[in-house]
Amino acid sequence: MRNLLIINIFFILLTPAPPAYAQVKIAKLKYGGGGDWYANKTALPNLIRFCNQELGTHLQAEEDVVEVGSSDLFSYPYVYMTGHGNVVFTATESQNLRQYLVGGGFLHIDDNYGMDPFVRLELKKIFPELELVELPFNHPVYHQKFDFPRGLPKIHEHDGKPAQGLGLIYDGRLVVFYSYECDLGNGWEDARIHNDPEEKRQQALRMGSNLISYCFISFQ
Repeated sequence: MRNLLIINIFFILLTPAPPAYAQVKIAKLKYGGGGDWYANKTALPNLIRFCNQELGTHLQAEEDVVEVGSSDLFSYPYVYMTGHGNVVFTATESQNLRQYLVGGGFLHIDDNYGMDPFVRLELKKIFPELELVELPFNHPVYHQKFDFPRGLPKIHEHDGKPAQGLGLIYDGRLVVFYSYECDLGNGWEDARIHNDPEEKRQQALRMGSNLISYCFISFQ
């Protein structure tokens, strides 16, 4: 059963010009606690466009919104979570998210500055037996179509800390990627919103496409 969802997605992504009903969607995670889960509204459409152009994927142009406790969660191979503030998962939501991740799903948590102390506590509800670890620079997530020999790029400056790519690894597979002190999603946003240098935007989009590529195609 493990990776069954992703194997089906892999087939669809590599099928030339799939019909609309077969196109894959990715989703943004809606969570409780008061944090702004809806942040970075232009980010995922821009990442999707980049992936379709650079990777040859057939992702639908707009992301869905999925709640943590919803059975719809299992429809998405890649789920994106962001925000600046508080995060709360109920026991039922935590169990649902665990089942999704154990069954082949992939969660990308992108700290938009301020959610770090909250999300670490909630991850313990999902995987109490696991610890976040910093991924080594030779991890495959940094070496898909685009090469990042020094790991996660630094997109936005907040506290003078280096960007870190952290992960939860379950049964040898990376199930959660946590981009910390980085703000990848801000780099995916429309240029008019953050006025980042184009080189930073390209770094962010390339790293994002590596995450999409990894969770769809690379089996650990």
